[in-house]
Amino acid sequence: MARPDSFEEFEATSLFCPRCRRATPVRKKLLLVLPSGNKYDYVCAECGTTVGGKTDNDARAFHDTIPPAPRRPFQ
Repeated sequence: MARPDSFEEFEATSLFCPRCRRATPVRKKLLLVLPSGNKYDYVCAECGTTVGGKTDNDARAFHDTIPPAPRRPFQ
């Protein structure tokens, strides 16, 4: 019998920073809003170096963006 998932997704709170040469707290920074989901970068909270990335599968943010302006007909 299949067990139900006990979590939706993981969020990193600390990762190894190659510049600081130790595990440091990270900040999650939105990089792109894609039709398939959002792409995030994890950056070191101390020096700002990118230490990881994540793509989620939630496309709601893409569909909530402002639609393009209507095209004007040629005259």
